[in-house]
Formats: sequence, structure tokens, C-alpha cells
Amino acid sequence: MNVFIFSKKGDQGTTSLLTGERISKASLRPDAYGTLDEASSALGLAKTFTLNETILEMIQAVQEDLLILGARLSDTAPDSEYCIGTERIQRLEDWIVKIQEEVPIPRQFIYPGVNSVSASVDLARSIIRRAERRATALKEAGEIDSPEVHSYLNRLADFLFILARYAEKRG
Repeated sequence: MNVFIFSKKGDQGTTSLLTGERISKASLRPDAYGTLDEASSALGLAKTFTLNETILEMIQAVQEDLLILGARLSDTAPDSEYCIGTERIQRLEDWIVKIQEEVPIPRQFIYPGVNSVSASVDLARSIIRRAERRATALKEAGEIDSPEVHSYLNRLADFLFILARYAEKRG
């Protein structure tokens, strides 16, 4: 029996949340978790450009986090089983400290594009900043109240900035 990827349910511009509720594809939630998907794709591109095991492992972990975070944003249940958790935020902070010990932060504006790895990571960082704005819109609309979501996205953007600088030197 063939399994097809299309269901035609979204042909009218709606999508299903994890609860089964159908909403407009233009709603805040699909916009937010779709933006996370874009960031993950940019990180996937960075993975294809590097042989650096540290970068590969960190990106893989972040992509796994983005799936969990996307599920959280797609779940309207107040007691959602999808939680990003403070340990993942702490991991990002630890990575930032570790990388900054190896690669100091430049004191001038950065122009992305030193190499393919760093440019892809910088692209992911800018997409995460957009996801952060979308998550803030969700919060302001009263649709999600999860401080960990906002902290994770903010810290992730900081981490990706540092990772891109690392990739410029060790890509």
C-alpha cells in the first residue's frame, strides 16, 4: 500500500495543530513554528559545509531542540508535554562561554559571509531572531506563556552569533 505525503486538508489555507484543531496557516502559531523550521534548514545547510565535529554536534543538538520547540508552539494544551527546559538554555550558555574562550568576539560590526559555514549559521541566527519576534507576538496575543521559549530563542540567537564567529576560524 502506498502512503502519500499529501492529504489535501491544507488546500484551503488551514493547518492542524497537535491538538487536532485547524487554524489558518497565516496564524501566529504556524508562522512561529514555520520560522523555526526555516532556521533548522539553514543549520542543515551549515552542516553540509563543515567537517568540524564540534560544529556538527552542536548544530545537531540545536536542530533537535527546534523540533521540540516547534511542537511546543503547535500545542495549545496548557500542560503541553513539549518543554524546552532550562537545561537546554544552560547548555547554550555553556557553549557560548566555551567558544568565547577559543574565539574572542570582535569589537566591530560583522558582515556575514567569511565562509559557507559561518554564513549559513548567521542566516540561521537572523531567522531565529524573527522566530523570537513571532513568539513574542504569540505571548502578547495571550496564546503562549512560556518564559523558557523566549529565553531559549534569545540565548540561541546569541549562541549562533558566537558559533558563526567560531566557524569563521575553525569552520
